[in-house]
Amino acid sequence: MQGKPQTAPARIAVLGAGMMGRRHAEIIAGDPGVRLAGLADPSSAGRDLAATLGTPWHPSLADLLAADRPDGILIATPNTLHAQQALDCIAAGIPVLVEKPIATDPGDARRVVAAAAQAGVPLLVGHHRRHNPIIEAAKSAIDAGRIGRVVAVNALVWLMKPAPYFDAEWRRMPGAGPILTNLIHDIDLLRHFCGDVTTVQAVASSQIRGHAVEDTAAIVVTFASGALGTLSVSDTAVGPWSWELTAAENPDYPATGQSCYMIAGTEGALEVPTLRLWRNPGPTGWHQPLAPETLSAAPQDPLLRQILHFADVIGGTARPLVTGGDGAAALAVLDAIKTAACSGGTVFLEHKALAQ
Repeated sequence: MQGKPQTAPARIAVLGAGMMGRRHAEIIAGDPGVRLAGLADPSSAGRDLAATLGTPWHPSLADLLAADRPDGILIATPNTLHAQQALDCIAAGIPVLVEKPIATDPGDARRVVAAAAQAGVPLLVGHHRRHNPIIEAAKSAIDAGRIGRVVAVNALVWLMKPAPYFDAEWRRMPGAGPILTNLIHDIDLLRHFCGDVTTVQAVASSQIRGHAVEDTAAIVVTFASGALGTLSVSDTAVGPWSWELTAAENPDYPATGQSCYMIAGTEGALEVPTLRLWRNPGPTGWHQPLAPETLSAAPQDPLLRQILHFADVIGGTARPLVTGGDGAAALAVLDAIKTAACSGGTVFLEHKALAQ
């Protein structure tokens, strides 16, 4: 079942009333291009949020599906619930947008992708940064050859999460951690910029927080193109270099004006998200001056753009920008990182075509 033509604003229900579910529900409720069809969450906070937004409240996905048939469902529950809830939505024939990660296990991710393809149900994954005009401008510059052939990329994801963040037990347990919770966004973007990842090496530590998952990791990846990438992620490090603190897309995080990705090519280099493009005005070489140019990108809320895109997919006027296959591929890289961190060896990834 492909997206059906819409004659009225798409009715989208939200599953989960945590930090991201609340933001999604508020965005949907506040935009005339879509309608909030309901909110499913077992907590009193979820019930209160539904009342505030004037939308029906349901204690579970099953209750929501028994009471209504929305045009689409957005899943924003704890990571470990994503795969089964996505399968339930697909079984009901309802288009689904799953917050990242699509699952916590690559096998589960493949099952979700296969189920959506077999049923013909649209499946999108919430790597919302792809909807940011900054990313569109960076991708266009890379694809246009503005920096030549990509040689290396460096990504920093340094965050200091406050102690109350970990009051929710699932954030301290396997299925969470900064690799899966945060780095998966960055992996998706690096794949978007540089292509498939073929090998991974990594080390990880939980020395500072002492949780059942890592708090810090360092990673080296090889892309199919031959480019190399280095990534550093921590949720216990103070620093101005992370997408959250540099992109200024979420007012909850004070913007630092820095960049968190550096992409180097044979003819130039690009900083993201500041979009400073560095090239030699004359001959190329390390003795030659470098001149910066700042690319333009009009600020827009990527979460809103993602919701409106979901509505277009539901209406049959667009194809998913971030597919289930994209989500599964990013998760496979994350799984390889975790495997490499445990083994101390190199993990080789095989890439097969994924539907959706």
